[in-house]
Amino acid sequence: MAPHPVVQAIIDLSAGAIGGTACVFSGQPFDTAKVKMQTFPGMYRGFLHCFTATYQQVGLRGLYQGTTPALIANIAENAVLFMSYGFCQDVVRFLSGVDRGTELSDIQKACSGSVASIFSSLALCPTELVKCRMQAMHEMEASGKIASGQKSTVWSVVKNVIQADGPLGFYQGLTTTMARELPGYFCFFGGYELSRSAFARSMGTDKEDIGVLALMFSGGFGGACLWLMVYPIDCVKSRIQVLSMAGRQAGFLKTFIGIVRNEGVAPLYSGLTPTMIRTFPANGALFLAYELSRKAMMRQFDS
Repeated sequence: MAPHPVVQAIIDLSAGAIGGTACVFSGQPFDTAKVKMQTFPGMYRGFLHCFTATYQQVGLRGLYQGTTPALIANIAENAVLFMSYGFCQDVVRFLSGVDRGTELSDIQKACSGSVASIFSSLALCPTELVKCRMQAMHEMEASGKIASGQKSTVWSVVKNVIQADGPLGFYQGLTTTMARELPGYFCFFGGYELSRSAFARSMGTDKEDIGVLALMFSGGFGGACLWLMVYPIDCVKSRIQVLSMAGRQAGFLKTFIGIVRNEGVAPLYSGLTPTMIRTFPANGALFLAYELSRKAMMRQFDS
């Protein structure tokens, strides 16, 4: 028997939060390098240079700068995302005229994930803005865009946003975030489900029984599909959120056109290497933690 919708929502919310936590601890240093390279593409020769320079300048803590808001961001995003994902699957079933609990196709699940990302964007944008600013604080000071000696703590960044722009300042880059999430999560869930289906067919088993390694690979494959689709949009989002520390930034289209006109296309892909390295362990851990914790909670309900 399917659980009550409220119980199901709580299970999905909790499993998503656990998955988000696993994702952050698996890939934070690579995410820090990504944001630095996106915002200041001319400052680093490549991923290894960014990684070693950050370590030499600030130490190991520099690679984990922004971990607290990243944890809050990923827990909030994935909790809302997976809770909304379950709800959106029910909506797709209703629109398709099938019973609740009927297994959806991989493409229908991809559509459900895409729509669910609208809700998760609202939870993600404020915390990701704080995270990105903390990660690129050293580069902003080194480039002279902001005064040196500023504190790089969660509270100091939050206070500066409120003082400069008010509560709505946390939603700078929201349009770009949604423009990234909608196609990105279609590819994310689509890639994940298609990969699981391929493993299930090759093993002659059910998708739920493909094993840990295949599950983690499928999560990583979904993450790779997401980033290959939306990376230039994410680069623009990082620029808007970080450079707005120095004053109000232009919107998505103006920022995008400005980058292409003044710097070319290559900077839109700066930081792609650490992102692709990060995506398999981080998203593999995300889906592994989500699926295992969700199954455990569903078993508790059934018993």
